[in-house]
Amino acid sequence: MSQPTRRQPDRTRQALLDSAFDEIHRSGFRSASLDSILETAGVTKGALYHHFRNKAELGYAVVDEVVRPWVEGKWVPTLEAENCIDAALQVIADSLAQRSETALTYGCPFNNLCQEMSPVDEGFRDRLTAILMEWQAGLAASIRKGQANGVVRQDVNAEATATFIVSCIEGCIGMAKAAQSREFLEAGFQGLIEYLEHLRA
Repeated sequence: MSQPTRRQPDRTRQALLDSAFDEIHRSGFRSASLDSILETAGVTKGALYHHFRNKAELGYAVVDEVVRPWVEGKWVPTLEAENCIDAALQVIADSLAQRSETALTYGCPFNNLCQEMSPVDEGFRDRLTAILMEWQAGLAASIRKGQANGVVRQDVNAEATATFIVSCIEGCIGMAKAAQSREFLEAGFQGLIEYLEHLRA
């Protein structure tokens, strides 16, 4: 009988995180409405403050527990694959196939928070920078693994290439959001695909 009681707070907390993520993605963190978050999550203000002391703490938890795993999904498959180029191409193809009109309209939640909150809030900046650097380091590691496997050219600078790939992905998504243009996104990703093909040994 006690186990469901222990799980209920976890479900409430997760509902708050999911609702806050959606609201922040649509409106940005500073404009995100706590009332809208509570209404979507179906919980009371008391429940919110039971789990999070304030809005900033809720935002930090969204970054740590929702945004971070979402970003890791972009690069972990390439690190685990024997052929990092094929894996990266598959990630791009999946990203294009799964990108809804809502995602195109509101852009990348990670990129949005980097642009909005990194200049003004150290807690966000530290968390977002850590995600960015781990993404870059993960891609660099996968490139070095590809070089060891004979998949990637030996003259490729792993760190610089990883930084360029991250920047290209986020830049394409950001500019496609600005233009509200799927065609812009597809053209940008096609350029990235061609770049990746040139990395083959």
